[in-house]
Amino acid sequence: MTNTLHRFGDVESFRDDYVIFAIPSRGKNDKGSVPKLRQFLEMALPYHPVNLGDALHGGALRPSREMRPTAHWNRDMTPDFRAVIAGVDAPTTVAAVFDNRPAAEDFLKAVKTADLGMCVNISTSIDGAEQCCHAADQPRHSVGYSLGFEGKTEKLPNTQVLMLSTMCGHGMIGFSLAKKMIDWVKEGRRTPEQAVTYMARFCSCGVYNPSRAKRILEDARHRMR
Repeated sequence: MTNTLHRFGDVESFRDDYVIFAIPSRGKNDKGSVPKLRQFLEMALPYHPVNLGDALHGGALRPSREMRPTAHWNRDMTPDFRAVIAGVDAPTTVAAVFDNRPAAEDFLKAVKTADLGMCVNISTSIDGAEQCCHAADQPRHSVGYSLGFEGKTEKLPNTQVLMLSTMCGHGMIGFSLAKKMIDWVKEGRRTPEQAVTYMARFCSCGVYNPSRAKRILEDARHRMR
């Protein structure tokens, strides 16, 4: 089970969302795991990930200590994958995020061949994960299901807000921020690319998927026409 288990959406909404984790086990194989974790992230680069994550330091887009409002809106929007890899300095959970199944499958094959000796999790739809395992000739060990929301669900935000916000499993992207980004894109005040980077910076472990978020924002903009 991972913090990405509760990403909101139907099966089709995960067609461009594949998160692959490497996780050492405390007291079992965490000693000497830092080079292996860096290797895992380095191995992902040839397959063109849309994000890399380190649970201790964040993803390829990170917040700034600069407090001036204008600094936030005018920052470089280029993901810094090298900073993520270089920043891994202790046993942690690392992740590579892909926006297409062939890339995820090929990366999983490479990970299996490398045999790094760590637990590897795939977070996507059940069918997508099964196909990745099949492509890598790797039997699935187990599966985790999210039971969804219970209670007064009528008080929840709309589907698009939920999909954007729950991509950060630690709850660092608030419903209000997600709604604001949707409204700004609809109003032409920000492009989907800009809105996505604003949200992705708040994801503390770097598993936010910019490609999926951009698609959701584009869908929201077109639905108003």
